[in-house]
Amino acid sequence: MEIGSQKKQHEQSITMTNTISRRTWIAGSISGMVGLSLGTGMADDSKTDLDIIDCHTHFYDPTRPGGIPWPAKGSPLYRTVLPKHLRALKQFRPVTGTVIVEASPRVEDNAWLLDLAKDDQFVVGIIGHLTPGTAEFAGHLKRFAANRLFRGIRVSSRLVDQLIAKESFDDLKLMAEKDLALDVNGGPETPAIVAKLATQLPDLRIVQNHIGNVHITSDAPPRSWQQGIRAAAKHPNVFCKISALVEGAARNGKKAPNDLAFYKPYIDVVWNAFGDDRVIYGSNWPASDPAASYFKLQRIVMEYVFQKGEMATAKFCSLNAKRAYKWVERSGRR
Repeated sequence: MEIGSQKKQHEQSITMTNTISRRTWIAGSISGMVGLSLGTGMADDSKTDLDIIDCHTHFYDPTRPGGIPWPAKGSPLYRTVLPKHLRALKQFRPVTGTVIVEASPRVEDNAWLLDLAKDDQFVVGIIGHLTPGTAEFAGHLKRFAANRLFRGIRVSSRLVDQLIAKESFDDLKLMAEKDLALDVNGGPETPAIVAKLATQLPDLRIVQNHIGNVHITSDAPPRSWQQGIRAAAKHPNVFCKISALVEGAARNGKKAPNDLAFYKPYIDVVWNAFGDDRVIYGSNWPASDPAASYFKLQRIVMEYVFQKGEMATAKFCSLNAKRAYKWVERSGRR
């Protein structure tokens, strides 16, 4: 968002609130928009009209034949996790759909997710796990992309860096031809790598995961990470998930802080760079569980975006993801 627009929005907010506090106005206006009272997590279905697509969830079942490669046995995450479990969580605002991100490197686990989603209208898309630059990639991509729910793949920033060094872009160009998106995950150096890739492939929609997994602290955001975020945001084909915030803040086994003010300087960097049209909501659930509850992680980011106004909120919660992933609108989802 441009500085002038932010100033104008702030002035409008002051005019609307008069003597009402800013927090009270935000609570009232947003609860009116979605038919909820702030912080209750309870919805009036007759009034709820805010579509919220959680664009970063992981589902798996360790009881399947062959087990699962992730999470490891003995991990607190090692349990059956399915869409019904996400729906059952206490939520700050009701999630109306999800885009699943495959964390398993096993090719057939892509098929398992597609089968899981087949009869569950809540799942609007799947980001699979395939490896560009391998001989079998094109065949696997053709197979899975035949299913409309398959909306792209996720790769590591390390692999992207290797492909750039080799100038090996054929598989990623094939993804662009099939109108699929590329999720990229990695450390704080990732946004700068994404920027390089976007220069080479302007027709490929790229989604930066987890704002680059920067360590969120009470200190100012790292300068190199900020520069990377701004470099990536210069490319109109790049989107950014504001996800995994609580994991970024909860290091060394600590729980994530509760207050939005702790996260705001980092979210500001991302939002100011990408603007209202290219930021996307995601949770990283259930990987987020050790750091914070779903209610808490959702509340933190939603309290931030509510201050941007109704249109920005709608874009962040679903409309931007629709552009990035072209996810499937499924009848009966709501």
